[in-house]
Amino acid sequence: MKVFKFGGASVKDAAGVRNVAEVLKHFALGDLLIVVSAMGKTTNALELLAWDLADGRDAMERVGPLWEQHRVVLEEVAPGDGHSLHELQAQFERLRTLLRNGSSGSVDRDYDQVVSLGEVWSTLIVNAHLRHVGFASEWFDARQVVRTDGRHRSANVDWPACEALARVHLRPLADRPPVRLVTQGFIGCTADGLTTTLGREGSDFSAAIFAYLLDAESVTIWKDVPGMFNADPKRFLDTRLLSHISYREAIELSYFGASVIHPRTLQPLQRKQIPLFVRSFSDLSAPGSTIDDRSESDSLIPSFILKPAQLLISITPRDLSFIVEENLSDIFARFAQRNVRIDLMQNSAVAFSVAVDDSPRSRRLIEELRADYEVRYNEGCELLTVRHYDDATLERLTSGREVLLEQRSRATARFILK
Repeated sequence: MKVFKFGGASVKDAAGVRNVAEVLKHFALGDLLIVVSAMGKTTNALELLAWDLADGRDAMERVGPLWEQHRVVLEEVAPGDGHSLHELQAQFERLRTLLRNGSSGSVDRDYDQVVSLGEVWSTLIVNAHLRHVGFASEWFDARQVVRTDGRHRSANVDWPACEALARVHLRPLADRPPVRLVTQGFIGCTADGLTTTLGREGSDFSAAIFAYLLDAESVTIWKDVPGMFNADPKRFLDTRLLSHISYREAIELSYFGASVIHPRTLQPLQRKQIPLFVRSFSDLSAPGSTIDDRSESDSLIPSFILKPAQLLISITPRDLSFIVEENLSDIFARFAQRNVRIDLMQNSAVAFSVAVDDSPRSRRLIEELRADYEVRYNEGCELLTVRHYDDATLERLTSGREVLLEQRSRATARFILK
């Protein structure tokens, strides 16, 4: 069994859906579980609906364009498929019902109920097209297996429950070859049946979850780039393909903000030694990238990640007492309560400095901290992380920039830049 994941860019329109089928035809003899993200910018559009719902605004007018987009694509790729059209209509009616019922009082819970529908719609369309072109497949609801807690918008997976559910709902399907299962990324379900989501870009994580539950041979993430690069090709010149890196290196890069692989994707694959491939859905001849347990290539090429829109926050006790464990415990608790992720931290005798995304949550947290601490911050910063650095690379990347904070370890250098 191989697990394939196709992101939103690969199914953004009818041509993209058809191309997914063309890719799959190259693997016609193998068993496949196919994880699909929402089409194109659908998640962004559904987020606007969720915010309208939270603020009590009428969002119905946003539904029409989404329906037309998905209906047109379905009719182009699976003409005459009345059953799939009926199923798609039913899922859109579910959205309208959510909007008519109004806010439940929990913004994050409502967000998950609304935004999760994008993956349901896209998988109905992809499955309809595959069947239309003679590629026998079966639609599978990921929520039957992906059991999570109730932490909406970034749910935690209940692995023992997932394994038990997979034995009942998933493995019997996988035991009937050839297997062609089309399922959703990004979404899960609580024990009481409430839909949850795994965090933005969580479809990669979904693919890893299914691979783990099925003891898959491999996972392939199909993207619009030919593999994993040492930097974002859209922001840097002369980037290089990372043709082979280890799980550990990929986890480090994802933790520091590399956008190719979701941060939680690698751990379940590493536990069962399932290799991960990153390949181009538009160029099957491109070699792509391989991530597995081999580490001999990790340090051959410096990798660098630039995170924009950062706040550098400095927190000092009002009496200029030392920053000690009691202060840090209180500060960390506040960041956790506000769900503000610290991207970098550093402390001196009397100050604790952190870099975080510039978000409304971060701004509110600053005001809360000011009740008990002296708090200063720099806005408009960028966080540069360089793995396996050399002096020439650091000089090139920081030249002409003001360095507000610097950290170095044996393998990693990090800078807050203005």
